[in-house]
Amino acid sequence: MISFLINAIKIIFLLGFLILIHESGHFFVAKFFKVKVHEFAIGFGPKILSKQGKETKYELRLIPLGGFVRLEGEDTRSEDERAFNNASIPKRMAIVAAGATVNIIFGILVYFIIMASMGNNVSTVVDSTIDGFAAEQAGIYAGDKIEKINGKKINTKTDIDEIIQASKGEEITLQIERENEEKEITLKPTEKQSKSTGIYVASNVNGEKATQVIQIESGSSAEKAGIEVNDIIKKFNGEDVSGSTEKLVTAIQNCESNTVDVELERNNEIITVQLELDLVPTYYLGINFKMAENNFQNNVYYAFYKTGDFLASILDNIKMLFTGKVGIDQMMGPVGISSVVSQTTGIVDFIYMLAIISISLGITNLLPIPALDGGKLLILLIEAIRRKPLKEELEIGIQMAGFLILISLSIFISYKDILRIF
Repeated sequence: MISFLINAIKIIFLLGFLILIHESGHFFVAKFFKVKVHEFAIGFGPKILSKQGKETKYELRLIPLGGFVRLEGEDTRSEDERAFNNASIPKRMAIVAAGATVNIIFGILVYFIIMASMGNNVSTVVDSTIDGFAAEQAGIYAGDKIEKINGKKINTKTDIDEIIQASKGEEITLQIERENEEKEITLKPTEKQSKSTGIYVASNVNGEKATQVIQIESGSSAEKAGIEVNDIIKKFNGEDVSGSTEKLVTAIQNCESNTVDVELERNNEIITVQLELDLVPTYYLGINFKMAENNFQNNVYYAFYKTGDFLASILDNIKMLFTGKVGIDQMMGPVGISSVVSQTTGIVDFIYMLAIISISLGITNLLPIPALDGGKLLILLIEAIRRKPLKEELEIGIQMAGFLILISLSIFISYKDILRIF
């Protein structure tokens, strides 16, 4: 019971806080531009608390799944000189974009602070090389610092990893610093074959659901074998992997044969499929890198690049959604988010999740979809190009259609979340 209450408090606080800063963005920018604000509400449904200010009514409502700032002239056009519809287009766009912008900035700052406080950063200075791999054979030594690869500046080890994998084993040129001298070394990364299924499981889930399939790569061996999202892997090649992601990964890599039997639980039934493992080439320099000195300057430096990589990964995920590489059924809604938040352990883990969700919420809200802030920005952009507003009935119709689509999508995603969790 205590655990349930703690989880409920964490979920309500996280959702409520993110909604608060989002709506505060709209509110304060509207006030800054002298637009009249009638209502500032956190949550939907019945009112819990209500206070009338000089001009604005402030409300806390029962359902913490959203909020709103009601502006004069936002829904229907008004003759009031302080109405939203009478503000200039740049001002209106600033008001609309403010909520998502606050979420993104807040999330970036929090993520950056967490990364900067953690330390334990890997440098680009060679600690040692591995026998038989490309770096040793090419004459790279301990103390060498990798400055550039194929002319591209190297800032972190992540840059090195990305370039090496993108090379596909082709020859590359490393520019290194050795004893204050610049040297160029040409080599071919060492290729190693690793076994892959094309299956992604929920690594942050404990217990029975730890080996539940949450995503399948298009064209992978798993897709060809008929494995589906939400299947739970019970046995892999005869080895019991129930409840352990680590056991599953080990079982995959330890397979001597490329053809294996996989026992799955699907809709409370046990089925067995035969899987032909994919052999995926992975490329290595064969270098162990030194840890960076744990000081303020280094921690800020690496936090900057880690935050950039993190933002790029979020944008890549959104791009994958629009290109069909990730299905709508793999998206996460309030139910899924609540499940993930409830599994956080410790304040740092919770704040980390707060930052991730805040950035994701902000970026999603800026997508050009009617009823989202991005949809409103698109309408304002069209108005700027046409030099006159859309007909009020048309604009309301577009927003209502978008709202119905979002509600339907939310119900569908929540249904999928429930299936994944329960």
